[in-house]
Amino acid sequence: MNTRHNGRSSLRSARGFTLPELLVALLIGLFLIGGLLAIVQDNRRTFSSQNQLSQLQDSQRLAMSLMTDVVQATGYFPNPVINTLTTLLPAVGAMAVGQAMTGTYNAATPGDTITLRYATNPGDGILNCSGGSNTTGAVQTYSNTFSVVVNGAGVSQLVCTMNGTVYPLVNNITNLSVLYGVNTAGTGTNVDTYMNATQVQAAGDWGNVVSAQVTLTFLNPLYSAANVGQGAQPQFLKFQRVIGIMAKTGI
Repeated sequence: MNTRHNGRSSLRSARGFTLPELLVALLIGLFLIGGLLAIVQDNRRTFSSQNQLSQLQDSQRLAMSLMTDVVQATGYFPNPVINTLTTLLPAVGAMAVGQAMTGTYNAATPGDTITLRYATNPGDGILNCSGGSNTTGAVQTYSNTFSVVVNGAGVSQLVCTMNGTVYPLVNNITNLSVLYGVNTAGTGTNVDTYMNATQVQAAGDWGNVVSAQVTLTFLNPLYSAANVGQGAQPQFLKFQRVIGIMAKTGI
């Protein structure tokens, strides 16, 4: 009697899992795998977004740092005992003798241009818009023109034309806007009005510009035309900085 009972128990144990049990186990496994894949995809999207934002911040920092260095140096020249602006900054194009700054205004994309001139001694560490400094062995005059162009690959970028050579600086900048802080009385370092380049030119106030308000418009790497409504990313992002001209402010 006991032998028959033990035989039936062994037979039941040897049967394994039934088909419904295997299907339930498979369904649970697929559910867990699906959840794991969703987590992996979310992590990949988060990493990609953070990487793109980090690159945007680096581009913004680079563009503003280069423009700040050049704008601040506008009108600088070494050793005023033997040098003057009139000897180092000759008349060129729209710029008069001794004129250190000019620009153009364009309300439409790609926006404005700004041209800045100064002279440096070799080894003085004052940077030009290429990120380099004077290594010529003599006093060197630099003319730096910032503008936004679309290159041959269709990428909009901030460029600087320095003494006739074009240097691409930062990609995915679509617009440059510049307002000039002017002391219209010409007797102080305080700004009493902001003008665009056309207004400054009409007023003859290039010599009274104390600062420049620079606004750069970047393409937003997180923008998607498919995402609309609340929470959607804007297509463009603007970064703005007010830069004082050291020769005017004394800072």
